[in-house]
Amino acid sequence: MSISTSPTTKKTFRLQLCRNRKSVWIISGFVVLISLIGLALCWLNPSIRAPLRPGLDFTGGTQIQLERSCVPPCEPLNTSIIEEVLRGQKIEGLEASSLSQTKVQLLDGAKSIVLRAPFLSAEQGQAVIEAMRPVAGPFESGGQSIKTIGPSLGGQLLKSSLISLLVAFAGIAAYISLRYDRRYALLALVALAHDVTIVCGVFAWLGITYGLEVDSLFAVSLLTIAGYSVNDTVVVFDRIRERNRIDSNIPLSEQIDRAVSSTLTRTIYTSGTTLLPLIALIFFGGSTLYWFAIALAIGVVVGSWSSISLAPSLLSLWEKPKPILVNQINEVDEKN
Repeated sequence: MSISTSPTTKKTFRLQLCRNRKSVWIISGFVVLISLIGLALCWLNPSIRAPLRPGLDFTGGTQIQLERSCVPPCEPLNTSIIEEVLRGQKIEGLEASSLSQTKVQLLDGAKSIVLRAPFLSAEQGQAVIEAMRPVAGPFESGGQSIKTIGPSLGGQLLKSSLISLLVAFAGIAAYISLRYDRRYALLALVALAHDVTIVCGVFAWLGITYGLEVDSLFAVSLLTIAGYSVNDTVVVFDRIRERNRIDSNIPLSEQIDRAVSSTLTRTIYTSGTTLLPLIALIFFGGSTLYWFAIALAIGVVVGSWSSISLAPSLLSLWEKPKPILVNQINEVDEKN
């Protein structure tokens, strides 16, 4: 007598996304709400009057950065002393009230001084540096920099950045509408708006609490985040569409769970390998690329979340109830 044994069915990991979709919406909604509050507070702040604190690239003016020679350690210094010195300076061709509007920022334990003043000529900038020597000097050799951007160029950069974002959003919507359908395009834009809002919200809170300003590199980071987020979302949508053809006899929510589960590992690996160079830039890239890398890192994490959780769970709202037997689902599991 022979005994036949049926092969054991290999169990695969299944993410119960649609079952827990309300938790996903609560988490995303809470973070978006906090971000919108930060943007609103930033707008209502009398010293900002914008959703984000604009930097020199957008407002125009002159930025002077001075590196103090601190051997032995630098003497204590605070912004009020520097502001008082600037108010008392008389520079040829410059009104006395102009320097009183200068914003002073101390970095790295007052070792680095950043002055953001209205438009100054090269001679006027050197005069400001000389006025700082008795108070904050001596300065390191070659540790002085003057960056000047005219107000018209700053306004043009701001306008170009906003147009670039709008064109990118419109292009993404058009591409997904042609490739899939309007539902997918709508959800991709919702995920994209979710990612951009959260990144902007983080920088709005940093602008309120630490005086962080955004520049043209921040606009570049938003465009990069938009492309990365949509790429991840398209991969998940493509997998859902494939499951729709294979598992057409099971509910849409089950198809979504299977599609997301099959792309989860790929998304984690992709996000992890993308974060590695960004972490390197954060720690070793210097001050110029520091906040650019921070913005990209936040965008990668948030974009991965919206691609594998938010957008697919919202797609389940289009599910039409249809009767299905339990043994039909088990039969499809055995085939897969």
